[in-house]
Amino acid sequence: MEEWLTSEEVAERERSGLTNGGVESPSKSVWQIIQGNIFTFFNLIFLIIAILLILVDSPRDLTFLPIVIANALIGIFQELRAKKVLDELKVLNSPKATVIRDGKEQVVRVEKLVMDDVILLKAGDQIPADAEIISGEVAVNESLLTGEPDEIIKKTGAELLSGSFVVYGNCRARLTKVGRESYAAKLTIRARAEKTGEQSEIMRSLNRYIKVVGVLIIPIGVLMFSQQYFFQGATAQNAVVAMVAAILGMIPEGLFLLSSVTLLISAMRLAREQVMLHEMKSIETLARVDTLCVDKTGTITSEKMKVVETTVEEIGVLKKFVKAAGVAENATMAAVAEFVKGTKIKKTTLGKSVKIFPFSSRYKYSGVEFTEKTLVMGAPEMVMREEFGSIQEECEKWSRKGYRVLVFGEYQGKIDESRKLTGEVKLLGLIMLENEIRKTAAETFRYFREQGVEVKVISGDNPATVGEVAKKVGIQHAGKMADASKVTDDEELEKIVMEKTVLGRVTPEQKRKIVKILQRAGRTVAMTGDGVNDVLALKDADCSVAMASGAQAAVQVAQVVLLESDFSKMPEVVAEGRRVVNNLERSGSLFVVKNIFSIIMAILSIMFMFSYPMLPTQVSLVTGWTIGVPSFLLAQIPNRKLIKGNFLRNIITVALPASITGVITLVAVVIIGKIFQLSAGEISTICTGCWGAIGLIHLARISRPFDILKSGIFAISTAGLLTCFIGLKRWFGIAELGMVGLEIMAGGILATGGIYIMLKRTLGKILSP
Repeated sequence: MEEWLTSEEVAERERSGLTNGGVESPSKSVWQIIQGNIFTFFNLIFLIIAILLILVDSPRDLTFLPIVIANALIGIFQELRAKKVLDELKVLNSPKATVIRDGKEQVVRVEKLVMDDVILLKAGDQIPADAEIISGEVAVNESLLTGEPDEIIKKTGAELLSGSFVVYGNCRARLTKVGRESYAAKLTIRARAEKTGEQSEIMRSLNRYIKVVGVLIIPIGVLMFSQQYFFQGATAQNAVVAMVAAILGMIPEGLFLLSSVTLLISAMRLAREQVMLHEMKSIETLARVDTLCVDKTGTITSEKMKVVETTVEEIGVLKKFVKAAGVAENATMAAVAEFVKGTKIKKTTLGKSVKIFPFSSRYKYSGVEFTEKTLVMGAPEMVMREEFGSIQEECEKWSRKGYRVLVFGEYQGKIDESRKLTGEVKLLGLIMLENEIRKTAAETFRYFREQGVEVKVISGDNPATVGEVAKKVGIQHAGKMADASKVTDDEELEKIVMEKTVLGRVTPEQKRKIVKILQRAGRTVAMTGDGVNDVLALKDADCSVAMASGAQAAVQVAQVVLLESDFSKMPEVVAEGRRVVNNLERSGSLFVVKNIFSIIMAILSIMFMFSYPMLPTQVSLVTGWTIGVPSFLLAQIPNRKLIKGNFLRNIITVALPASITGVITLVAVVIIGKIFQLSAGEISTICTGCWGAIGLIHLARISRPFDILKSGIFAISTAGLLTCFIGLKRWFGIAELGMVGLEIMAGGILATGGIYIMLKRTLGKILSP
């Protein structure tokens, strides 16, 4: 077999199905979207009650059907629209691999790889399928598969597992298992068999709530019909109409739709801003973030570096070292290579390069073993060790200016497999580099400060360097710094994490521990990163954000990817998340008011043997204008308030005063109406007026503070309700009221305001956490 495949061999494997296609499709199919919006439990309930109303000759009470159909069509339209945008974005930004075919290097999407393809791997690459190294040497991290953070050296003939990533080194590898047969794919299949994907707290809470309501609807409906038909002697038509009115109020038909569609629209908005979400729940999680962990390079500063000064006298030696180490190894080496580019290499006593030791985040140095000498370049403290004191003052002078300092020296010995330096290092000079601070960094961190988000800067650089850069962009308490390399145990690490803002000389494993320490302290942690050294922390953070220009492994493990690698997009992403969650809490309480009220009223009517006080058309009238219309409009308004508490608890707490006010008012209306011998039509009309007033009072409460948009929404809801109540009386079963009826309705509407305020204060004290 040739070392690489020919185009004909690739085509043959594609025909045989030996491709690296994913385990699961990237999104729902069109048919799945249509099914998901039409064939639901609540739509089945709507269908049953529609058939019952037709059977008892009460077609006027089918006014809820247009709303149900509209809900389904809106859901389908928005999901299809979002699918188109998000799928296009995923295709454009799907992971790619460099493969050799027909003797030429090509870049293809990983799902286009086939069995026996030869791929090139370098530092930062995630291994796309199981493979065997055919040349070269790499250190890989398999922590995403095994949980063990150790770097494992892999040489020719060694097996590479898909899902692991290259920490340093380069190699050629032949794919041995692709698609569903690869190690990572089997893990994914097993995980999917054991549990479904994680949901956001909002969707998880709504699923629980809808299950409870779904369980209650059927028995309450059966009891309502039985009570009316068998015990009160009502006609089948009246019994069905009363049951339907109660059930319509209990069904949270728009709540789940509102939540899922709002999240989809949010993902679509972010996609247009070049922000890709790997997990939908990350929108909500980002909104709840109170601690943001950032690296210096790629976040506060741009990735590109430049050398500003050096004390190295033998530039030719430095150039030969850089040439042997490989310019493309990392941004630091590229910057040094650029600096020495114009220097001519004079004859040196180094000899030929024998072995290369790529930069490692753990050991913080690069090395090249020549036949005559071994040269190293890296962090002064890590390379010089006990001799660091002799250059400490000089290093700190440059670090305080915000420069990154590297030491270049000759290692007196041979570097073994452990990579640990034990011999002396002869100093050849210092190299000072800088990253350009991003122009938008200060404004971005000002936003997080104003939003109450604490920023922690965790970097592999010298803490003095990082601290100086952090001060320049206005990060609060940037003067509180610590050197993680001097930490002796986890207890000490925990102490400095909670007390300090800037942590330097942090290893990848320490970054992971820092995230976990903050989480144990009750923080919701977002982690941003772009390098291989960030992968472990990104994996464990509540929400992980990667720059698209960074290491492939970081991009694949992150929940959110900034496609333009622009950290200034972060305020936009957080603001979008807060808008979604705050507005869903606000709009969600409108639906819950109706559900709680209807369940309590249905139970009371069964227990005390009175007819449900409103008709299905009247329930549709009030809920349409005080819930349906305002909920979708309010969900689109900007809202940047910090998220606190549990979603379901929050909306129930806000909804309870209005629900109980409705129950008290309508029960009182029923009793007073019986005393004054009002007709069933008059009582239901008064109840509709009072319930509409309560809906508007609650809408006014959740809309505060009012602005032009919210005032407009309130005005539309009020005008729509009054227009239908007065102008479409026959359609909605609104009866003409005499003087007594008008006085009872006026008294009921006035009383609702006082009852609502009293219950809001009382329940607020009881239910406040």
